[in-house]
Amino acid sequence: MNMDKPLRRVAIFGLLLFFGLMAQVNYVQGSQADKLRTDRNNARQYLNLFNEPRGTIMAGPDVLVTSIETKKSNPKYGRVYKDGEIFAPITGYFTNSGGSGGLERAYNLLLSGQDKRLANQEWFDTFIGKKAKAANVQTTIDPQAQRVAYNALKASTTREGGAVVMDIKTGALKVLASFPSYDPTTVAPQTGEAGVKRFDAMNRDRAKPNVDKAMSEVNFPGSSFKAVVAASALENGISKDSSVPAPKTFLLPGTNTTLPNSHEGGACEQGQAPLIVTFAESCNTTYGILGSQQLGKDKVTDTAKKFGYDQRIEVEPNMSSAKSTFTLPNADGAQTALASIGQGSNSATPLHMAMVAAAAANKGKIMKPYLMEKVVSGDSQNVIEEADPKEFGQAMSAGSADQLADLMREVVRSGTGKSLAQFNIAGKTGTADIDGVEFNNRWFVGFAPVENPRYAFAVYTVGDGSGGEFAGPVAGKIMQAVRKD
Repeated sequence: MNMDKPLRRVAIFGLLLFFGLMAQVNYVQGSQADKLRTDRNNARQYLNLFNEPRGTIMAGPDVLVTSIETKKSNPKYGRVYKDGEIFAPITGYFTNSGGSGGLERAYNLLLSGQDKRLANQEWFDTFIGKKAKAANVQTTIDPQAQRVAYNALKASTTREGGAVVMDIKTGALKVLASFPSYDPTTVAPQTGEAGVKRFDAMNRDRAKPNVDKAMSEVNFPGSSFKAVVAASALENGISKDSSVPAPKTFLLPGTNTTLPNSHEGGACEQGQAPLIVTFAESCNTTYGILGSQQLGKDKVTDTAKKFGYDQRIEVEPNMSSAKSTFTLPNADGAQTALASIGQGSNSATPLHMAMVAAAAANKGKIMKPYLMEKVVSGDSQNVIEEADPKEFGQAMSAGSADQLADLMREVVRSGTGKSLAQFNIAGKTGTADIDGVEFNNRWFVGFAPVENPRYAFAVYTVGDGSGGEFAGPVAGKIMQAVRKD
């Protein structure tokens, strides 16, 4: 019997299996390697992570994060965070148990030297078996302005606050500040079990100092949200000089509850007034009526979504904001009216509100916020990755944006923010009542300078009094630092 033919078939089949296996191995180790290595369910990515020095994280000339030798076998290296409480929302952290956040997590492969692009850059070192040196991350943050922001927030409240400043032309974040905060050095790998317990304790703390208040937590935006309702009005045929309802009180639809204004007298009791005046004086009744009746929930929701509401904003990989929400899908007229003045079911991050102001100051265009300016290799200082500013979206027409910017200017010229004129800023005040307590959410959201603006900002603090009285001066001090006045 001739065995050549069956043997050839077996040999061919074996070869096909071999080539199929090699293709699968190359696919997994090649195109899928980074994806599998960085999968959040893969705990192996953190094993032995601190047996080599990690790269630095910088803001301007300031080195914010460095590695130190621990004189231990594991981990051999620890992490030290300069002015940790001030810069924690940006740098993030690494714990002994492998937990991570901020830029430490977003650029883990580059900071740990594991990114294949580093091997490609230092190909000769790789060829002779030398491990690629970890890369360094340069941020967009203005370190001095960040320090001013943190200290101003801390001085303005005993409870909590957050601040964001972004470049309206690029989306680069110049400030991302939060109070209360924590020092990531106290939970870094070299702290061992004590650091793990410290991090767990922060999670149980009602103030949650390890959760940044600038982009990872939502709160009632109060009257600062009237900027979104005003934008919706401007996009739907109402101009800044159009006469709109401004009664003394407004009966919430379907209820016996009356919505009052925050103060007596002025345009808010005239029955009708120009939109720009109702915005400057922050008439609750006007925006309750616009949101629930004259425009309606669907139109305001559509506008809010164009500003980034109802989605998480990805600032960097694995580093996204909390989701801001205008109102619930089944909200009735009364609930929509309350949401339209920034209360009820309405909740927002300072990052989202800064994006609202950015659209007003930039012809309706919002640039995608980002923190990484560039990443350079540790050995050759070659640029591995660099920021590429991208448009987030066109929230409104240029004409509507110009009118909204004028509304914000009027707030400081003659309205609820007129005490802030010295700071050369424009914006919208916000004061949201919190049920069952005596303190308020205090906001000021806007842009600077007043003419030819370059930066958008949002400041949120908790305490007694109003947004114009407390959040406004904090915003003014921060913007003086950003502009180097």
